[in-house]
Amino acid sequence: MVVQTSYETIKVEVSGAKAVVTLNRPKSLNAMNVQLMKELAGCLQELSKDREIKLVVMKGAGGAFSSGGDIKEMLASANEKEFGSIMDSISQIAITLYSMPKVTVAAIHGAAAGLGLSLALASDYVIAEENSKLAMNFIGIGLIPDGGGHFFMEQRLGPVKAKQFIWEGRVIEGQEAFMKGLIDEVVAEGRLEESLERFVTKTLHSPLKAKIKTKQIITEAHRPALIKVLEHEKEGQFLMRQTEDHQEGVKAFIEKRKPNFTGH
Repeated sequence: MVVQTSYETIKVEVSGAKAVVTLNRPKSLNAMNVQLMKELAGCLQELSKDREIKLVVMKGAGGAFSSGGDIKEMLASANEKEFGSIMDSISQIAITLYSMPKVTVAAIHGAAAGLGLSLALASDYVIAEENSKLAMNFIGIGLIPDGGGHFFMEQRLGPVKAKQFIWEGRVIEGQEAFMKGLIDEVVAEGRLEESLERFVTKTLHSPLKAKIKTKQIITEAHRPALIKVLEHEKEGQFLMRQTEDHQEGVKAFIEKRKPNFTGH
């Protein structure tokens, strides 16, 4: 199978059994607009079906992994139909990345925030530089996590810690994320590629069929729960977008000031 490698907002490089997918909107810190979401969803589905590819790497171009959803574009998609289509693309990405019969690894440098962090956590293995900035910061604009953020946070932190982390919306560095169990490996600044290559080489020279079968058994057991969470996130996010606190959060973000939330 020949995998499409010509995209505008992502880069795809295939080398033997390895595919590298790079989010490629560096000027916006790889903020995820509709085009990127649709291209990423299609690309991941192609990679999932390719039997020659055994390992998929997710990374970001420029100075960050991904700053999350593109807020400017999000403001323009106010109607329910358009918003529903966007959320469906997000769900498709999360489900495919979580359940594809490949070993998946996310390599984080700079920011991995909001939807960007949700998708990184959908990977089997997450490596981050010690000074990277990770945040599930939807709460800052009165929203809830999407992209399966609730599911992946609970898987890694447990329900209580996941809930608290989401509520706080705090930015943490790679070292703290590793200590919390949110990521799997932390490396010194500038050593990400070296550590990633070591992981890739080790994985490709291991009993991959057995590893992938284990992944399939575990993910198939939990896949219905992920799908249910994504449905709740889609419904909940639409409702949250109607709140006064969300309007205030976005306004404060644009005006670069602290929001004045009222609980409405």
